[in-house]
Amino acid sequence: MSRPKTKVYYDVSLLSDDDLYLFNEGSHYTLYNKLGSHATKRKGVKGYYFAVWAPNAAELTVVGDFNEWNTTSHPLRPKGSSGIWEGFLPGISSGSLYKYHIVSRRDHYTVDKADPLAFAAETAPHTASLTSHIDYVWSDGEWMAGRWRKNHVGSPISVYEVHLGSWRRGNDGRYLTYREMAFLLADYVKEAGFSHVELLPVMEHPFFGSWGYQVTGYFAPTARYGKPQDLMFLIDHLHQAGIGVIMDWVPAHFPGDEHGLAYFDGTHLYEHADPKRGFHPDWQSWIFNYGCNEVRSFLISSALYWLDKYHADGLRVDGVASMLYLDYSRKAGQWSPNKNGGRENLEAIDLLKRLNTEIYRRFPDVQTIAEESTAWPMVSHPVHTGGLGFGYKWDMGWMHDTLRYFQLDPIHRRYHHNVLTFRMIYAFSENYVLPLSHDEVVYGKASLLGKMPGDEWHKFANLRLLYTYMFTQPGKKLLFMGGEFGQWHEWRHDETLDWQLLKYDRHRQILDLVSDLNRLYFSSPALHELDAEIGGFEWLAADDAAASVLAYLRRGRAPGAIVLVVLNLTPVLRSGYRIGIPETGSWRVAFSSDDPIYGGSGSLICKGIIQSENAVVNGRPYSISLDLPPLGGIILTLVKGS
Repeated sequence: MSRPKTKVYYDVSLLSDDDLYLFNEGSHYTLYNKLGSHATKRKGVKGYYFAVWAPNAAELTVVGDFNEWNTTSHPLRPKGSSGIWEGFLPGISSGSLYKYHIVSRRDHYTVDKADPLAFAAETAPHTASLTSHIDYVWSDGEWMAGRWRKNHVGSPISVYEVHLGSWRRGNDGRYLTYREMAFLLADYVKEAGFSHVELLPVMEHPFFGSWGYQVTGYFAPTARYGKPQDLMFLIDHLHQAGIGVIMDWVPAHFPGDEHGLAYFDGTHLYEHADPKRGFHPDWQSWIFNYGCNEVRSFLISSALYWLDKYHADGLRVDGVASMLYLDYSRKAGQWSPNKNGGRENLEAIDLLKRLNTEIYRRFPDVQTIAEESTAWPMVSHPVHTGGLGFGYKWDMGWMHDTLRYFQLDPIHRRYHHNVLTFRMIYAFSENYVLPLSHDEVVYGKASLLGKMPGDEWHKFANLRLLYTYMFTQPGKKLLFMGGEFGQWHEWRHDETLDWQLLKYDRHRQILDLVSDLNRLYFSSPALHELDAEIGGFEWLAADDAAASVLAYLRRGRAPGAIVLVVLNLTPVLRSGYRIGIPETGSWRVAFSSDDPIYGGSGSLICKGIIQSENAVVNGRPYSISLDLPPLGGIILTLVKGS
């Protein structure tokens, strides 16, 4: 077989001296415009320009379907001393498969690598990169102009967390495409009342069972559901429907698949060379070398890419805790301290601060959200005040305490009352998101409905009460798919959700309850305006452990923006329960989780006006008498103040 007669030109470059300087300095944050493969011309001849960082390569060629994967016909050349190899290949068209064939200086190690900055990839289990453009005509101008209102810390934010590969599937079990999901997802999310969707990682990943968290393509959406423009269409359509899009982004680790980033040029290029810092024992994956300038440029460029080219409204940053601590999930002797002798990963901290600074400088109307499970201080405080600079932090403590409490048989809850009240000690130290996420419904943990104690009626009543509690607590909301209609079994990434359950009243009623809670949350400034300020919350009854009752006020900025929340966390009907309030006024029940429309018993629901009385309770000058339904939460709005 004769080799293709082709030529590589080296007089075409997208890289200026400034680009090289900034890249090697660690401050080039738009590498996606320079590295990877880009359609261009040379003297009127179309082709593709290729550029890849591989400083320890002795030889580097482009192989692909256009040259029968020949390892010698298309060599690239080094760009000075930058470590970047480049070249222009005429005649290459969009959609061509390619990899980089690398011969390392180290022991002549050879390997074929996917392009770290490819815009598209071959459908798994195949692993080649694709030449691709990312041109798209957006129609979300109205959303983009006003999205700051939807993302602001004082706005109502209720997030529906979605794994695209298992949310819905075709009748034959096939994946739906991004475009097919666009219409279904937008309609469903609007019906359920959520403001945002959060997509589990859609960056290319070889192992579907990783749920997207083992990324090999930090600039390429997974081809399982379509092309880059198809994902853009999905986001565009959600925006036109008034729905924001948060994307899961994974800078904490990456897999060791041969075609990926690991041991890229025969050396530990992207990962830290010290296994005590460069290998993650829990996930059996590699950890980025956060102190490497070029790696910093790569990671921050990846984050900005999804905000820039895909119009994402926020990034949820996975595994932040594992980045912050050198001894994370390691025993003595398995980690090495920083230069000061401490356990903090100084390089990772610097990266996160730079990341957030750059994101908010360029996109001030988006949000970054940290999955951070420790007591690290000031995660969601600005960098200039000493914080990490995130917009929000997942409240993992709230999640663990809440689920621990709700799994208890109600007869034992009186002995664990402080598990729920403890949160208010720290609730305003950060801008929090309250997450009931995918991690809580896998690996034998049971679905949210399955966690609830008691018979079927009690399980549904407890779930309704759990959601009422979440939607009335300070903090933004997040609920993983399936939880909104009470799926019985755990999430299974290889199957679609149990949509057939919506044929049954109790499951449809759970969806109705979540929808109504969302709408009440959005329409009541008291339930969202001061989510991150201590003035937005006031305990009325925090210590009635014997009855397992909680009562509190939520306040908005305006004097009349106030709601009263009362939770009866046992199946005991409590009539005439008196609660002290700080001022006189008239109240009405705006919501009850025990309402028959949600599958409740309808016990003790007051449909009229409840007038406060001059009766001192808990040191407060006024009080109201309420009938509390079993395992029920009620929300009262102030009709008329004093």
